[in-house]
Amino acid sequence: MGIHVPSNVPMESTPFKGMEFEADEIAYDFYNEYGRKASFSIRKEYVNKCEKTGVVTSRRFVCAKEGVRGKDKRDQNIKNPRAETRCGCEARLVIILNRDSKKYVVNEFIAEHNHYLHLASTVHMMPSQRKVAATHAIEIDLAHESGLRLKQSYELLSKQADARMIINYSHFGDVITFDTTYSKNRDARPLGVFLGLNHHRETVIFGGALLYDETIESFVWLFETFLEAMSEKKPITIFIDQDVAMSAAIKVVMPKTYHALCSWHMWQNVEKHLGHLLKNESQFNNDFLACIYEYDGEDEFLTSWNEMLGKYDVRENKWLIDLFKLKEKWAQAYVKRTFTAGMKTTQLIESFNADLKDCLRTDFNIV
Repeated sequence: MGIHVPSNVPMESTPFKGMEFEADEIAYDFYNEYGRKASFSIRKEYVNKCEKTGVVTSRRFVCAKEGVRGKDKRDQNIKNPRAETRCGCEARLVIILNRDSKKYVVNEFIAEHNHYLHLASTVHMMPSQRKVAATHAIEIDLAHESGLRLKQSYELLSKQADARMIINYSHFGDVITFDTTYSKNRDARPLGVFLGLNHHRETVIFGGALLYDETIESFVWLFETFLEAMSEKKPITIFIDQDVAMSAAIKVVMPKTYHALCSWHMWQNVEKHLGHLLKNESQFNNDFLACIYEYDGEDEFLTSWNEMLGKYDVRENKWLIDLFKLKEKWAQAYVKRTFTAGMKTTQLIESFNADLKDCLRTDFNIV
């Protein structure tokens, strides 16, 4: 079958010899996430454990196809014996406890597999990825004890997932971002997602919708429907891109909400309209970002902006001219006047989109 090495995993998500972890379970979670992105399932095995303290001194995490399954211990007359799924794959991660630093260090990492990897669309079905959160498991057990069937239990959880979004929005919905740039499905319908940050500065999802189109009417309907679900609580600040229809809809539905431009979308447009200035180690990148983030005073911002236009000879650039007309929506000198919870949405949307791509494909159907 040959050697198969995962090729679609970012370097920062790939283990390496000498890598350190605070706990063995953290190492397992990291390797399991690596397995998810690389499309193979894993198992965890104890290698050595201190008899006195019970502390794990070394541990091995292996590909689920490692080894060969032993003889089926069930009834010998069973009609459907278990199929052999293991093929002696040697892919593994081995960690050893460093007694001085009290950290677990990667002692061995083998990336090569001797079998085909899973299809991306079936990764969620792998044994190590089929997980139920502890809180959900308790709720399912309680539902079972109350006489609810398994299907009814999951339907109950889906209702509670909506409830959690509503609760999260009631706590953290003063500043939100709305984004439709992740992707479109096979029918070119955009996916819109409402995001925010909780008190730990973790990304929280308030809601999502698959839109028919990106017209003013569609956005008005979406914002009205979202607010209706959220007890008509309007955000103090909303970050979006430079979409004209979206901006017009916000003025209609949320006229008192401060409409700020997402710096991530702005940077995407910089690469599109001024990409030539980003080459050859140009300082344009630093000067442009400074105009967004660094100047608290209006006069200081205006001076720096004009100096940047002259320095790079871009006074006639139409995109920059149009962007400057919207300066109250993105420059720190103006945005500081509203509550933003420290959000600029750059990392928020970028990281969320990356995670979303691991879960969704543009050819999925609506279900």
